[in-house]
Amino acid sequence: MSPSQNAAIMRGAHHIEPGRIPRPVPGPGEVLVRVRACSVCGSDLHYWHEGRIGAVAVTGDFTPGHEFAGEVVEGSGAAHGLPDGTLVAVDPAQPCGACYWCHAGNAHLCPHMTFVGAPPTPGGMAEYVAVPAGTVYPVPEGFTPTQAALLEPLGVALHALDLARMKPGTRLAVLGAGTIGLYVLMLARISGASHVSVIEPLAYRREKALELGAAAAYPDVASYLAAEAHTPTRGADVVVEATTSPDGPRHAARAARIGGKVVLVGIPDGDEFSLTASEVRRKGLTFLLSRRMGHIYPRVIQLVADGLIDVNAIVTHTLPLSRVRDAFELMDGYRGGVLKVVLEP
Repeated sequence: MSPSQNAAIMRGAHHIEPGRIPRPVPGPGEVLVRVRACSVCGSDLHYWHEGRIGAVAVTGDFTPGHEFAGEVVEGSGAAHGLPDGTLVAVDPAQPCGACYWCHAGNAHLCPHMTFVGAPPTPGGMAEYVAVPAGTVYPVPEGFTPTQAALLEPLGVALHALDLARMKPGTRLAVLGAGTIGLYVLMLARISGASHVSVIEPLAYRREKALELGAAAAYPDVASYLAAEAHTPTRGADVVVEATTSPDGPRHAARAARIGGKVVLVGIPDGDEFSLTASEVRRKGLTFLLSRRMGHIYPRVIQLVADGLIDVNAIVTHTLPLSRVRDAFELMDGYRGGVLKVVLEP
């Protein structure tokens, strides 16, 4: 019998607690990673709120967490140039590699995907995780485990901007100043956006957006449009929607200029969202829906290594894994100026 390990155990909506689960044994082609940092994502909160995201449901004891990093301690890592002790970021997505979409270069859309930290595959809120050696990325010397863990949400934000094909001089609006929204803001500022506005109802998050370089921050779309009334476009060239609100896409459409683009990144509560058909049709908007990310880890590693993006800028709380319930309740209640909570086993 394999030894046990400390882990977070979720048993459905509003039920998560520390506990013990079997320590994984790496199989052929896998490495065992000793987790050093795992951050709490908005999608983890969806499992906490509803016990599911769409058809993917928590049906038994489940360990969440897909934004994690740690040290290689066992397995076939050496064959891949990963000696024991190597600090690695982990891509939680494990596409099948054999289907039409994988062969077409869209492995992030693979319908046969195994995703670490999505039911039923246990995730990084544990002491150890076994993953394929091809999904781990060694990070440069000087990286901290938290920086390595946060490469995952940074990659999601970068993929969203890739979809937008943003040009130099773009006027960008970001709906939602959570992790993804703030990373989109930071990336847009080094990618040629001439003006980045953030729309966010929580005052402390608007303040953080301004601190990170937003040209302006507004509590709602009406305020944003009132300020944009004097501009030639009267709205944003590109809007990135990164909220959990079912009304988010409709608000994003309102914020976009005629002929503009809207990139939907957020996962709405209740698995449904609303649009006003006449508005999106008359404006001739282009909608793009972002799903995870492509082969982006090498790029985000370089952005952080070069000092162009400070992923730690949004970390507000670091807690031991034993306080996992506190972490979820903190984020759920938007308490203590919370933006990002990192758990350390």
